[in-house]
Amino acid sequence: MKWQGRRGSKNIEDRRRSGGGKTAGGIGGIAGLLILLAGLYFGFDTSGFVDLGGGGQTQASTEITEADERAAQFVSVTLADTEEVWAEVFRDQVGQNYTPPTLVLFKGTTQSPCGGASGASGPFYCPGDNKAYLDTDFFVTLDRQLGAGGDFAAAYVVAHEVAHHVQNELGILGQANRIRAQVSQTESNAISVRIELQADCFSGVWARYAEERFNSLERGDIGEAMNAAAQIGDDTLQRNAGRTVQPHTFQHGTSAQRQAWFQTGYESAQIASCDTFSTDNL
Repeated sequence: MKWQGRRGSKNIEDRRRSGGGKTAGGIGGIAGLLILLAGLYFGFDTSGFVDLGGGGQTQASTEITEADERAAQFVSVTLADTEEVWAEVFRDQVGQNYTPPTLVLFKGTTQSPCGGASGASGPFYCPGDNKAYLDTDFFVTLDRQLGAGGDFAAAYVVAHEVAHHVQNELGILGQANRIRAQVSQTESNAISVRIELQADCFSGVWARYAEERFNSLERGDIGEAMNAAAQIGDDTLQRNAGRTVQPHTFQHGTSAQRQAWFQTGYESAQIASCDTFSTDNL
């Protein structure tokens, strides 16, 4: 992905130097890893009770490294790209203005109206304040632990969280979450899967527009995003954690589903093609 030297977003809230703090000791070892993998991606805060170090309290570092700064610059450029793309898509396909989200960069821990955030909880979007939250150390996790390296894999992470904001702007997220609060856990999980797969599809729409508008994609970039989608499928995460695959617990979709919906968005470049709520064939 060609991103160096390009415009960054002004909608960045940098909390990295004011973050940190202590994380309480909790479940460690294999049990902790299972919980972490279950909540690792997109909005599940497991940090309060997962301690992969085996217990005790640790002080989160607020040292900002050269790698941190590079990651922050990358996120800023990617966010700026999403702003331009979704403004165009909303104008042409929806007929309304697009209000972009703020992206909160933090290191260690921080707070949001949706609860605590940490590197362990993974990136997430909070509709309570229209902000996406990201500890850029997650990119290291994505690469080294989940096997999804590359600039565009990281861009897919940002684009997915922004896609949740797009859902919020369209009124989809609020309606879906209201229904989730009124049904059983299994039914709620099924709705969550549809929310996440639509966000993957919207990410594909963004990728197609970014390719055509900025000429920023390079050979292999779409493959990086598809690999990232595969590595964070519910079935793959459960297998890699040594667990039996349990479809009724899925909240994000299988690897194949996540790849398929990203591809649908990329090939169609149309919001209308991302209607995961009216199909029986996810």
